[in-house]
Amino acid sequence: MLLLAVDTSGKQGSIAIAQCGPDDACEVIEVAALSGGTFSAELVPQIDALLAKHKFSKADIGAFAVVSGPGSFTGLRIGLAVIKGLAEVLAKPIAAVALLQALASAAHLDGHVVAALDAGRNEVFLGEYEVGAAGTQVIRERLVTRDEWLESARGAVIVTADNPLAEAARAKGLRIIQVERPRSDAIVQLGWKKILSGETITPEALEANYIGRSEADLFVKGS
Repeated sequence: MLLLAVDTSGKQGSIAIAQCGPDDACEVIEVAALSGGTFSAELVPQIDALLAKHKFSKADIGAFAVVSGPGSFTGLRIGLAVIKGLAEVLAKPIAAVALLQALASAAHLDGHVVAALDAGRNEVFLGEYEVGAAGTQVIRERLVTRDEWLESARGAVIVTADNPLAEAARAKGLRIIQVERPRSDAIVQLGWKKILSGETITPEALEANYIGRSEADLFVKGS
């Protein structure tokens, strides 16, 4: 099955196509970068170009995976709108993937993992997960102050892609693992697992996961 993955949650984005199944394996064919600030103009043409480059059309897509948040209000809205439209027209399933969950998985650890992303305004997007052979299970996702995050993270493994958070955690003597921000090839793998387990969502039900921020505050610089 051809799987299309999209991430427009941050300053930069990406799309990926992969051949997945029939088991739990996915072979990523290519990842293409998206420039921040131009998602609305760039996303659909980039999808078309990536498919055409590998001699596919939209009709060949069998499923979708998309980052549902947290992140840029504008960026997420654009990415989700495109996936909603394609999935509705093609009648294909969607897997919504939390960026925090992708971060937690990127550390390749088992056990209790805390994923953290800078939310601005001295706040942190925080996801707590239990990672093991069965996958990444959500304990809770929330928006907290930086001080609350540093206190609640004691004794846990913290995973982040943000330098300021990594530095703050190290200064407090916390166990921190810094990883690269997950791209769409990582979203492919998590999305496929969700699809195999039946964790899909309809276009009508697909919504952004802003984790507690009001619309007035949902702006990440650069998107």
